[in-house]
Amino acid sequence: MTTTNQTNQPTTKNAVDQQLTFDDQVIEKIAGITVSRVPGIVSLDGNMFSEFADKVTSGTNVTKGIKVDAGEKQAAVKMDATIEYGKSAPEIFKAACQEVATALEQMTGLKLVKFELHINDVKTKEELANNNKDEKKIA
Repeated sequence: MTTTNQTNQPTTKNAVDQQLTFDDQVIEKIAGITVSRVPGIVSLDGNMFSEFADKVTSGTNVTKGIKVDAGEKQAAVKMDATIEYGKSAPEIFKAACQEVATALEQMTGLKLVKFELHINDVKTKEELANNNKDEKKIA
């Protein structure tokens, strides 16, 4: 469990000790949803994202392939992803890192101190189209 201590406590003698905590799965989910919206990322550890809407389909586990090590004020995130063929992996990595850092800071107050992205596959637009067709047949 991740803890964020609030420092803006009242200075009166009836001060309340304040503590905000997050389950690691919450941090994983924030990172997963955020990265799924980065152009060029098509899946996390086998979870294929749709090209439509927010690229997150109902029933998809957006935390799959994500590991988090979070403390009271900092977090480290490690994930596996598949990217679209022809896209720049360094640019995707830079965008993913910036987006996750911003989302974590805004939503939890945690500072991202380490971000690891392992590219485990590359898919062409044709492969993505075939995967989307296969998903529709199953549904």
